[in-house]
Amino acid sequence: MSNGDEEPDEEPAEAAEEGGEAPEPDDPEPFAERLDEAADAVERAETEDDLDRVEATLDEIEADLEDAVFAVEIEDEEEDAEDEEDEDDEEEENPRDEFEDRLSDLRADVEDQRGPYREDVIGALEDAVSTIEGSEWTKEGEASVVTAVEKYVERAGETLEETFAYDAETPADAAMTLGTVKETVGETPLDPDDDADTIDALLVAAENLSSDLEDAQVWSDLAVREQLTREGFYDVINPENLKDFPPEWSAIKAYEKAGEFEPILSAMDKMDSEFMEDNILDAIEHEAPDAAYDQVHALAQRRNKKPVRILGRIADERACETLHDFLGGGDVELEQTSLRALGAIGSEESTEPVAQRLAADDPTIRSSAARALGMIGDTRAIDPLGDVLADDDDDSVRASAAWALNQIGTERALETAAAYAGDRSYLVQVEAEKAASV
Repeated sequence: MSNGDEEPDEEPAEAAEEGGEAPEPDDPEPFAERLDEAADAVERAETEDDLDRVEATLDEIEADLEDAVFAVEIEDEEEDAEDEEDEDDEEEENPRDEFEDRLSDLRADVEDQRGPYREDVIGALEDAVSTIEGSEWTKEGEASVVTAVEKYVERAGETLEETFAYDAETPADAAMTLGTVKETVGETPLDPDDDADTIDALLVAAENLSSDLEDAQVWSDLAVREQLTREGFYDVINPENLKDFPPEWSAIKAYEKAGEFEPILSAMDKMDSEFMEDNILDAIEHEAPDAAYDQVHALAQRRNKKPVRILGRIADERACETLHDFLGGGDVELEQTSLRALGAIGSEESTEPVAQRLAADDPTIRSSAARALGMIGDTRAIDPLGDVLADDDDDSVRASAAWALNQIGTERALETAAAYAGDRSYLVQVEAEKAASV
């Protein structure tokens, strides 16, 4: 007996499950029937709304399938718990696998039946414009592009019942016209159900345009020597100047002598040869044309010293940030070259990072930094250079600091250097006397 205060014993839920009967398995047949009905609905669907309803049905089936437990799964759990599974028994097929595969296939069928959409046409035209503007076409390729776009514009005009003026002579002109067609498509109300044929026609025409553009010839389709030949690169060679091998080297020398760097830079883009790259850099370095900046800067970013040196000769301030990154990296020769380049460029934005190198451990770096500051000419460097004159234990570094103060040339800079006219170092004395004589 129990008194009124006692509660009846309750068996834990886990114990009930373990000791009681297994849960009743779900019947797979209703799932098979529901999936058959969904498949029929996909075939009957004619509008986006129809497909939305099918997709909602598939979501419901998937949710119910996740909650379902089939007989084979219960049996597997019992066998695992009792460790009595006979490895020789043939495994019973789980209907869940079949249902999940059918769900996946039906979802794919729904997606296949959707659209086409106006946005698909716009995306295809944007891709075509990007291809045209981003490719380097040969002369034959340019003509093919103009013709391919003309075909598309004509087809799009017929489909949209619009008239598009087309008098393109270059790929750039053709790309502009495609942009006009794209805007018209974007402004035209095209329903994926009511205007499916129109959208599909525009997409088919866009696919044909894409195929035609793929077939149009770009420079990369040609071997390097054929590219250069078509550009007239070898026209500069004659029996008198054809002295070196390969002939490209002779051509580069001839262009350098004539002061024509555009053919040299074009060849630099095309030739994959360290030997030719080195010779082209030699040719560029003599004149350091502004047009060479991008290509030389790209090579300098690989920490190649010759391009770094050329950047200094080109003297484009855009290079400063890259050169600052080369300071203090442990490569003494690269750092010296970078400091000289920064001095040659002469940008005051380099004053602080260069002045910091006056404290470098290597005296050759300190000396190069002092001279770079003199070439930059920023008066903010006067005090740091004066400190070098007073405190550095290397006389060649101190002489470089005095030289730099002379280069800055303001009254205070000259006075700072002139104070060392009686210095122990002859090199420092020479620079100090120059400052005092101004």
